[in-house]
Amino acid sequence: MSALPQPLPKGRHAAPREIVWESQRGRMLEAMAVAVAQKGYAATAVADVIARARVSRKTFYEHFANKEACFLAAYDEGVAALLATIDEAVGAAGDPLQAVTEGVRAYLEALAANPAFARTFLVEILAAGPAALERRAAVHARFAEQIEASHRAARAELPGLPTVPPARFRAGVGATHELVVEHVSRHGAETLPELLETLLDVQLALLGVRPAA
Repeated sequence: MSALPQPLPKGRHAAPREIVWESQRGRMLEAMAVAVAQKGYAATAVADVIARARVSRKTFYEHFANKEACFLAAYDEGVAALLATIDEAVGAAGDPLQAVTEGVRAYLEALAANPAFARTFLVEILAAGPAALERRAAVHARFAEQIEASHRAARAELPGLPTVPPARFRAGVGATHELVVEHVSRHGAETLPELLETLLDVQLALLGVRPAA
């Protein structure tokens, strides 16, 4: 997620309603991520979001039913952007093992570049209620599918690689998530690229190979 955009002009230079709508929505999603990163989900109120987004309370409720709905929308949009970034990096890799490296690198660099998103949706999501936890579980399943696809591609080119029990892919996601959350909590998201070698060790172990010396 990028920095907060500036308000659109009003009056005779006003943008069409649909553009204003998307700008307002984008500002509110960004404001939600920043507010929750700073204050925590429980302490964040709709008033914090509208103040940061520079919109009215009426505008907020035209877009979202409540704080939770705004939080979940911000989560969905941020995760979609993160997954697209990873998929692009994986698709540009020259071979399946390089794809693992580039996918992990893209994941860490995207989170490092968006520290409010990283803290809000890796740490604070645990306090956001059952619907948020369901979203989190679905995202973890999506990451597991991505790792499994990388494994299939690697075995197609390297038949000597062992088969992997399906549960190991989900376990790999869990291990990666715990390492990333711990790092964010202790050191902040900005230094997440420091975890590259550690996470590669986890991911390549799933494929039955070790990083080149």
